[in-house]
Amino acid sequence: MRPPGIAYLGALALALGGLTFGAYAFSVQWRAGLGVAGYQHPIYWGVYITNFVFWVGIAHSGTLISAVLFLFRARWRTAVARASEAMTVFAVMTAGLFPIIHIGRPWFFYWLIPYPNERQLWVNFRSPLVWDVFAISTYLTVSAMFLYLGLIPDIAAARDRTTDWRKPIYRVLALGWDGSTRRWRHYTALYAFFAALATPLVVSVHSVVSWDFAMSILPGWHSTIFAPYFVAGAIFSGLAMVITLLIPLRRLLGLEEYITIHHFENLAKMIILTSMIVGYAYMVEFFIAWYSGSPYEQAAFYDRMFGQYRLFTWAMLTCNVIVPLFLFAKRIRTSLPALFVISLLVNVGMWLERFVIIVTSLSHDFNPANWAGIYTPTWVEGAITLGAFSMFFFLFLVFVKNFPAVSITEMKEASDLG
Repeated sequence: MRPPGIAYLGALALALGGLTFGAYAFSVQWRAGLGVAGYQHPIYWGVYITNFVFWVGIAHSGTLISAVLFLFRARWRTAVARASEAMTVFAVMTAGLFPIIHIGRPWFFYWLIPYPNERQLWVNFRSPLVWDVFAISTYLTVSAMFLYLGLIPDIAAARDRTTDWRKPIYRVLALGWDGSTRRWRHYTALYAFFAALATPLVVSVHSVVSWDFAMSILPGWHSTIFAPYFVAGAIFSGLAMVITLLIPLRRLLGLEEYITIHHFENLAKMIILTSMIVGYAYMVEFFIAWYSGSPYEQAAFYDRMFGQYRLFTWAMLTCNVIVPLFLFAKRIRTSLPALFVISLLVNVGMWLERFVIIVTSLSHDFNPANWAGIYTPTWVEGAITLGAFSMFFFLFLVFVKNFPAVSITEMKEASDLG
């Protein structure tokens, strides 16, 4: 609640600058059309769909940390749950922009919503792209409600202590919270209900996103392991993003006493586990391609490892499988600079994983006549990607400055319990 410092304002200005640049790039694409992107036959899903899948994945770990660990009564979640829940909401909002950016006429984006329009035509309910609409909108609604519900007691505390322009806003958002026993009883029951409701969504949403690919017959996509593979990867990338956010956050807001090395070490252990699951999924993918005997499937995976995009594939394997192994050393997983670097590399690796899955499979389909050229993103795609990251960080910075980044009531409860 104190006035922001120079470091916070600098970070906010940097994020706002990136967001403005991204908005300008999108305005260029709006006027000129998708021709300004680097799409070329047969690659018509590129950076935008990569970003969409990446941000949906980032959104998963917030619910995992907050809801699942709450149900298992893992007390260490208290210090990191609020930031994780906020990360989830802002990541889903960022992901939701990319289907609109990706379509040729974004002003008709509402055609993506399944409703009968004036031409009496319904969308194709058998398409996984329509399932995305239901899955992501449901996940966003439940995640936002879960975040807001957990905030209510803390907003009431801020209402009682703030005297500036935010006091009327806190008064409305606190919903008349008075801290009575009756309200606490209803609050606790509702919070547990939302935690139980949100948990299966962690699995379902990214499973639906994976079916965007697995339902096709394209070599490299048509795989039965895509759903658990995508879910494990999503949790893996989300954990890395939580660490990326929390390490500078505790310094910016002076939260060193609340977010300790113990919390980061637990997050690092979860990264080790999910990294090994992701690495196992990579091996299974290659084994199935070999064991299937399908020359198309084998050729697609051979091209992924030794073709034009091999550098992306090897960089992906290094960042997602090799680098997290360093976390087995306690000295590294309790070192914040080392953890920050590793979390950044994991984020890069998971973005590359989405890129490799999408672009290499599209570039090596059933028709050898299409196996020419290499997809090169343009500055417009790069700027819009930068704008998306900037928007995410901008929203997160605004949130943590105006709402408690660590749950006050849960921290007090934990301290009372000793």
